[in-house]
Amino acid sequence: MTSNFRSPIFELGDTYTTEGEKLSPIGLTFLGKSDLDDQLDDFSLAGYVKKLDHIRSGLERLGKLEPIDEIDRIARDVMQERLSTQLLLAEAYDPQNNWAVISSPGTSIRQVFEVMKYDTPAQIANITARMNAVDGALKSWISCISDLAKMGKVNTVRQTQTVAKQLTTFSEGAFTGLAKRFDSAGNYPELHAAGIAADKAAGETGQWLINHYLPLATQKDGVGEERYARWVRFYTGATLDLRATYEWGLADLAQINERMWQVAERIKPGAQTLREVADYLNADPKYTVHGADEMLRRLRTFTDDAIAAMDGTHFDIDERIRFCDVKLAPLGSAAAPYYQRPSEDFSRPGTTWFPTQGKNDFTWWQMPTIWYHEAVPGHHLQVASTVVERERISRFQRLEGWVSGHLEGWALYAERFVDELGVYTDPGEEMGMLSMQAMRAARVVVDIGMHLGYKDSEGNLWSAESAVQLLINKALLDEGFARSEIDRYLGRPAQAIAYKVGEKFWLDARAEAKQRLGDKFSLKKFHAYAFRQGPMGLDPFKVEIAKWDGN
Repeated sequence: MTSNFRSPIFELGDTYTTEGEKLSPIGLTFLGKSDLDDQLDDFSLAGYVKKLDHIRSGLERLGKLEPIDEIDRIARDVMQERLSTQLLLAEAYDPQNNWAVISSPGTSIRQVFEVMKYDTPAQIANITARMNAVDGALKSWISCISDLAKMGKVNTVRQTQTVAKQLTTFSEGAFTGLAKRFDSAGNYPELHAAGIAADKAAGETGQWLINHYLPLATQKDGVGEERYARWVRFYTGATLDLRATYEWGLADLAQINERMWQVAERIKPGAQTLREVADYLNADPKYTVHGADEMLRRLRTFTDDAIAAMDGTHFDIDERIRFCDVKLAPLGSAAAPYYQRPSEDFSRPGTTWFPTQGKNDFTWWQMPTIWYHEAVPGHHLQVASTVVERERISRFQRLEGWVSGHLEGWALYAERFVDELGVYTDPGEEMGMLSMQAMRAARVVVDIGMHLGYKDSEGNLWSAESAVQLLINKALLDEGFARSEIDRYLGRPAQAIAYKVGEKFWLDARAEAKQRLGDKFSLKKFHAYAFRQGPMGLDPFKVEIAKWDGN
């Protein structure tokens, strides 16, 4: 019997991923599959143990297979590294104990409805059933974190309060609003009743967090060296000297700030602080966008223009991914925009999401670099290109092989690359790019500093408040965004350092290849080769790029 897979390792990558999908109806929907659209995940500890057993089984089966060629070897190595890292975290219950606004069962439940289709009665029935399942899913999560609390594993006061607030926001019409959007004519009363029940469940869960979990939560925001080290491995796929990385972050931030001052003289000569320059740009009508609809229009035009400029010059963009959608993020989302991959069959395009945070007026000067990061040549180009490369990148790699250091490192490299092309002729937009670079450098400093208990330049321990002030004054974030960012860093240890660390690996890999290959080096071929290898940890990425012969 002939296999449809190029090798047993590719077959295992597909089989393992398919088996895992059945453990997460939410994840399956995000992949563009409707098989379990009427269900939600089991977030209980029992449901978690099933996922833990799944990881162990995958590693055991993988250990019995040998690669048939280099493509196969990479597929095996990526799967081995990712599953081993996941197992290390899972056995410590770290994933279940690190929930935050940007990544909690409540967030996943709310977001999954945004990608569901509602054109047919059957699809409406699935949405109705899934909304009716919200209460049970949230109760399963409550049981999980209650069981972990009995084991002495609790989240922080900060994360408990912010997630409770988010759930309260959801309870004020998130699901009933979805029901009205899906059925504006009111033809499905059972859907609207399910929306009311889901809103109520979100509110009750938020109140439970405040009334029952908050008294158990820890006041200490940082996770400490042992837990942080596990998350570093997960988010970077690299072995890092954290003290050296922290010092590098400080130096990088200082260099970026120096260039920011040079640009500041072109924007507001005589300014005394960078914050003053940011406030000036925020107040400049030139950079003001009125209304969410106008913001969407500008972002869509910007995305289309970026694709047209990059295609055929620095990248060859497959026709299936030349469109990247832009949508408004649901209320209650974190303050930062984000990207969602296309479905495997491309029936749902890659999508960038812009959070309005309830505002109607927006500033533009930082948006170009943010959208180069999220769309093209950033996340959309890299992630969607991986979906295209299914013949040489296993299904496991495409769906579960992503490492933040590789993914976010590329997107930050993309921002830097656009700057290298000389795109930023407007000083305000150049300052926007630099402010985002500064934010990522500041992340290295404050994330390591807060979680590992380092002291700042004045000899004080890094705290949430001092970290907020650094983001406001050195990275030019507004206060609301800065506070949202710090909550995010404290809720996802080590993820914040992956951007700058990853960018450094990408830049170093490019420099090494350019020096080694000389006249044979082609930037376009470098990008194409790196994409063809697929996602992986940063240490393996460095090794694989060093093997490139320039073709």
